[in-house]
Order: sequence, then structure tokens, then C-alpha cells
Amino acid sequence: MNALGQIFLCASAAAAFASPGLRDVVASGWLDDLRWPDFSDLQPSADSFYQAGGYALAWSHEGKIAPQAFAVIEVLKEADSRGLDPEDYDASRWGARISNPDLVRFDVALTVSVMRYASDLHLGKFNPGIYHFDFDIRHEHYELAELIRKRVLNAPDVGAVFRELEPPFPGYQRTQAALQRYLALSRQDPTEPLPSAKLPIDPGASYAGIGRLAELLTELGDLPPGATVPATYSGPLVEAVKRFQLRHGLTADGRIGKSTFAQLNTPLSKRVHQLQLTLERWRWVPHEFARPPIIVNIPEFELRALNENYSTELEMKVVVGQAYRRKTPVLSAQMRYLIFRPYWEVPESIMRAELLPKLAHDPGYLAANGYQVVTAQDRVISGGAIDENVLAGLKSGKLSVRQVPGPKNSLGLVKFIFPNEYNVYLHATPATQLFWQSRRDFSHGCIRVEKPELLAEWVLRDLPEWTPAEIVQAMHGEHPLQVDLPRPIPVLIVYATAVALETGEVRFFDDIYGFDAQLDALAAKGYPCCRWNPTSGERGPRPRE
Repeated sequence: MNALGQIFLCASAAAAFASPGLRDVVASGWLDDLRWPDFSDLQPSADSFYQAGGYALAWSHEGKIAPQAFAVIEVLKEADSRGLDPEDYDASRWGARISNPDLVRFDVALTVSVMRYASDLHLGKFNPGIYHFDFDIRHEHYELAELIRKRVLNAPDVGAVFRELEPPFPGYQRTQAALQRYLALSRQDPTEPLPSAKLPIDPGASYAGIGRLAELLTELGDLPPGATVPATYSGPLVEAVKRFQLRHGLTADGRIGKSTFAQLNTPLSKRVHQLQLTLERWRWVPHEFARPPIIVNIPEFELRALNENYSTELEMKVVVGQAYRRKTPVLSAQMRYLIFRPYWEVPESIMRAELLPKLAHDPGYLAANGYQVVTAQDRVISGGAIDENVLAGLKSGKLSVRQVPGPKNSLGLVKFIFPNEYNVYLHATPATQLFWQSRRDFSHGCIRVEKPELLAEWVLRDLPEWTPAEIVQAMHGEHPLQVDLPRPIPVLIVYATAVALETGEVRFFDDIYGFDAQLDALAAKGYPCCRWNPTSGERGPRPRE
């Protein structure tokens, strides 16, 4: 028999097992049985999945639901352990479907649910590009139909297959472990609020809620188990509150003021949700890097440089963009060079909003603060007081302003460049007093670093000629100096309001930019809104206004 005849016989045999009505349900891209009935984004994948099996039912045999279907359903029911919502995969609906099965609709419902779960687990539920977050992970795209048919349908351990889809980073795994802990705490804790009090509660003061405060701090790990609880707010309770304050982005002074009281009374279910959102954002990150990255977490106001084991090798405070006007963008980029003793090229927006009003009152302001007026070719027009012609050139945009290098320069003595469309970079700063603030969103969008010398040492570690002494000399030299990196360093600017540290400590931060709230609003819209298209790897439909 020739090859054409064999193909005809195979197709005929597959057609003999085809289930009536299955093709129509899949072709419609809609199934009322699902919590989110519109699966149009998955329709091409579902069609490929069933075509490969001759449009026969995949999850039942001889009129009975297959054991593998039950194994998959158990994984879907436990989606909360991975930071996902089990109801997105119809967790509460499988019992009724199993008791009185319509095998065609059951099959499609399970195929769609498992495809959604696999995609969400691997790429995240939402495409970060919706909010212009610059993470492009289309290269992480894979064929859902092939994955489910070749790996899930006959897997001896279904859970292991899905675990392989998750980000491989220790930070992701620590966040998952923290989520399990807080899930357990949220189920056990009575969510009893602390008794109200006249605030602040200072160390040594009496407080009617001492018992509940001690109980809560013990549950959270801030007060050691078995610690002697004093009759007043003092001793170990004060130290435990300081630890709590540190973990929640507050000034660790031991005083229970309005902010500390509010954080203490935050339901643990809210902490669970913050950890879930952090896991979502981990899934947006490329799953592989050419070398370990520098990570800046905006709500934490913290920078970490990772080593080859993806453990923290260098850590420091940062100042980020103002919450209400000049947010620091979330992005992934490659650091390619740094500049010692940089000029600060004042953006036009800052010049118009800040410098021009000052010049209107004080024509000598630029000269007094080390600024120069320059042409588009960087020719210096004025380094002193300006006249009406220069002022007109600034207003028209023909001239611009830059600040000369030196210790008073707004960029400090070094800046670190990772080219991106937002023109954001890391840099030093003369305003070092801001690092003592617990909330540090003061910049125009770029990121000020607390320890620029140490960061320069870490960035230049592949260049042995750049010793600490050479770096200090370059920072205090006479001229700007650009140093190109032999290998680019990945830079991630991320947004996570919950962080699980290598020490086991879990920290929580305010949603200063409102990005958590935005994700919650998207989640309420359901599938297929705002997600990666599992077929093409492109963004799914935008939210309806």
C-alpha cells in the first residue's frame, strides 16, 4: 500500500472514533458550562488538540471519565497553592460534571481549563504590555495543544509536568513557600482586629490589646514563641513591633502610630493576595538570563544584584519616581555602560515645569547651580546669567540646559545606562538624606542608588583594571568618562508589594502606584481579557471601557 493509501486509512480510522458534536463545540469558541465561557483565544489550540486525536474524546474512554482526568482536576482544584484562583479553572464545578456527565461538554471544559492553567502558570494571567510594562516573553511561548496531548494526557505525575512550566528562580520558589504559610495563617487566624486605642502607643504605655497584639506578632514570627508577655507595651513586644515595622516598609521606631496600627489590622487574606500578585509578576520575567540580573523593586525602594546562584550579592536602598506625577517604569533592559562624572541633560519637561519659573524670578539661578545653556550640538551659549534672547531660545526648544559634572550634579558622580524607551537609568545623588526616609518616591522617574561606588565595583567586576581605587579616582576626576561593559547586565525594574527574602522573612509594602488595584480590576473581567494569546504569543483583547 502506498503512502497516500496509508494516510487515507489513518484518517478514516480516526474519523471512526470522532465524537458527534465535539467539533461544533470547539469551533464555536464558547461553552456555557465554564465560569468564563468565552474561549475564543484558545479555540485554535483546542482545535489543534482535537484534530491530532481525530476529534475523539480525550478525557474519557468507553463512556467513562478516564483516571487522568481526575488527576488533572485535582491539580486545578489546588491552583491556589501556585498563587492562582481555582475558580478560573472551574474548581467548584467539576463535582456536578462528574456526577452527571455530558462527556462532550465535560471534555471541552477540561481541555480549556487545563490550557488556561498551563498558560497562566507559565506566562502569567495578564500580559504586562497592557500597562506598557516592558517585558517581552514571547520567546517563552509554546504549543499548548502539543503540551497537553503529548505530556499531560499520559503523564504518571501530572503535577510534575505543570511544575516544569513555572519560573525556575529561587525568589519565585521562596514566594510560593511564603504563600503556603500565609494561606495557612489566614485560615487559622480569627482576623480579630486589635482593640482601638488613642494613638500613638509609645513604649511603656498601657494598652488593652496587649494579649491580641502578642498573639498576632507570634503568629507572624515577629515575637518569638514562648516569649514572656509584659503587662504593658514594653520589652519584647516593642522589639517585635520594630521587626514588624521593618517588614512592612515603616520606620522601625517601636511606636504604634496610625500607619503601624493600620498594618497590624490588615487582614491576612490581603497578605495572601499580595503574594499571589508577586507570583504573577515573577511569571512575566524571562525564564532565562545570559547572566544574573540587577533587580530594582519599586514599592520596596530596594536594589539587589544577584550572583550566579541567583542569591543576593549586593543590596542597597533606592529612590524611585514620584507616585502621583513621575512614576518609574516597569521594564527589562540590558546595562551596557556607565559614565563617571556625567553631565545632567535636563529633560525639557523639567526645564519647563521647574527651571523656567525659577529663571523668571532669578536670571542667575543657572549659574549659581552649575547649569549651562547649550545648543543642539552641545555648544555652550551661557554659563552665567541669561538674557532675553537665551530665555527665548529655551522657551522655543532651540536651546537646552545641562548641569556640569561634579559633587553637586543631580546625577552624582556616576550613572549606569541600560538603554530603554523611557530614558530611565540608575545614578548617584548628592541628596543622600532621602535614603533615611522609609518611603522614597521622590525622583522624576530615574532611580537614585544609595551606594554608587559599590554598585560600580559590582558592574565592573569583569574588568580587573577597575579596582575600587580606580573607581573612586574616576568619580573624582576632571572629566566625564564612559566605560563600556564587555558583557551586558540584565536589569529588571519590577513592582512587587510582597517579597520573600533568603532569610525566610516576608516583607510587604504599600501599593504606591496603584498597580495591584489595576490587576484586580482586570481579574474581575475574566477570560480572555488582557491575557497573552496562547496561540500566537501576542497580547489578548484589551479591557472593555
